[in-house]
This record gives sequence, structure tokens and C-alpha cells, in this order.
Amino acid sequence: MTNEREVREILISEEFEGERVDSALAKILELSRSVVADLLNAGEVLQGKKPLSKSDRVAIGDRLRVLMPAPFDPLTLHETPIADLEIVYDDEDVVVINKPVGVAAHPSPGWTGPTVLGGLLAKGIRIATSGSQERQGIVQRLDVGTSGLMLVAKNENSYQSLKNQFRAREVKKIYNTLVQGHMDPPEGTIDAPIGRHPREDYRFAVVADGKPSITHYSLLEFFAGATLLRVELETGRTHQIRVHFNALRHPLVGDLAYGADPVLADRLELRRPWLHAIELSFSHPKTAAPLTFSSAYPADLKRALELLSAL
Repeated sequence: MTNEREVREILISEEFEGERVDSALAKILELSRSVVADLLNAGEVLQGKKPLSKSDRVAIGDRLRVLMPAPFDPLTLHETPIADLEIVYDDEDVVVINKPVGVAAHPSPGWTGPTVLGGLLAKGIRIATSGSQERQGIVQRLDVGTSGLMLVAKNENSYQSLKNQFRAREVKKIYNTLVQGHMDPPEGTIDAPIGRHPREDYRFAVVADGKPSITHYSLLEFFAGATLLRVELETGRTHQIRVHFNALRHPLVGDLAYGADPVLADRLELRRPWLHAIELSFSHPKTAAPLTFSSAYPADLKRALELLSAL
């Protein structure tokens, strides 16, 4: 394994105007605040030739050079107790969890926070599948800032079966999300290819040469200046829901990296995108029995709806 560290070029966009550099970079790079602070303290975040400190503030158009943390050794998967990691279903083949916000699916370069796999290890749940060790059993992922249901395979047969179900689009993934503005039409399908953003490599965008991406949505409730939607993914691209609704000029409430209004996010006490994986359906990899699971909103998303209803 190489220890070479990546240099990342960051262009500060409008939504981070005036924000402290440590807070902005933690959101943009999906790193923990402590890791960003270490980079800043070590002089590894530059604006031009000037090292920045964590109390410095960024402005739109600032160009920053960040020396990213060294990649994790994939052999180091640590048991990490996660108090609010709920086991929804568990047998000898699969485990379904309710992932809290702030937890990554698996170890990755620069992420030193808790992971689903580390949390499962701490609960005594062992995963043994092919593929790299840091991604054992991972057949789907949720972003660090997304809560809700996530499926993990526990053995090789289950892993291959579930991967095939995902490829054949037989797994039903339902999300609820709160977007800015009133969706018109209130029901529809977004069919737009997604790829890397042409200028900001930490984001994704609708681009002509991107991968086919299909999102179905329907209305749950209109609020003052926002719409609660039921979303079903036909494909599973990185940041797909966030990218598709931003492309329609209806960014997810709280999703500052994809154009959300920071004032509204503050009023709703929201520190992440309002997005929750609420329902998951698949066929059991051994018995073929249909399984469906659901998950309630976590406290921060419920609180945001309460505050929005009072506006």
C-alpha cells in the first residue's frame, strides 16, 4: 500500500461565504473537524502560499490547496461502539441496520470517525466476504450525513446474491427528503446522468457523459417554502438524490454543499441534509423470502419538521 498523500484543490462556492475554514472544509471534504484541525495546525491547508488557521474565514472564489490525510491501512478496522447504531434485523446471512448521521459505511482515506463495519464488530457481528477488508459485506452505502436503513452481507453467498439484486435493480430503496420550494410537478421521474462536477472534485453534478441515473419522487406534504417527498432510487449513484434535486433548483434543506439556503438550515437547527432512508425491501439471499423494513425519523429531522410547521 502506498502512503502517498493526495493534494486536493478546493474552490469555495457561495454557500460557504464567511464560514470558518475548519467548518467549511469538514463539510466539503467529508472529514471530521478534528482531522481538518490537524491539517490546519500542520500548515497543510494553503491559500496561495499562506497557511490558514482554523479560525480564518473563507470567501466565495477562494482557492485552497489541501494536503489530504494519508490513506488508511485497509487492514486496520477498529471496533468502535456506536450507541445509537440500531440492529433492525440480523441472521446468519444478512444484517440490516439503522445508521445514525455522522457514521460512514466503511473506512476511507481521511475519515477517522465511526464506521458501520466498526460498529458491527463492536456488537460482535462478524463479516466475511470477498473484496477489500475495509469494505467487507458492503453492498450499498449511505453518505455520512444521511441516516436510515442500510444492508450488509455477512458471508460470501449473501454478498454475491445481494450484489446481483442491486445490479438487477430488484432492491427497493425508499427515502424521504425535504427540499426547498414547492415541487412542480409534485410527482415525477428525474432521468439525468451523473458524474464528477467539472470544477469541484468533491461534488457531483448532472453532466452529459455521466452514468445513467434515475430518481422517482412523489409528494408527501407541502410546507411553507419546502416540500416533503417520497423518493425511490432506480439507480444508486453517489449523492444521487442531492444532485438531482439541486439540478431542478430544489436543493435538499440543509445541504449546503449542493446549494441549500444556510439561513433556512439555521432556522430549522439542521446541520446536515434532510434525507432519511426510510424503507428497504429485498429478497433474502438464502430463502428468497421477501423482506421489508422501515425506519422512523431521527430526532434532528423531526425537530426540523416541527420548526418548519411553526413558520
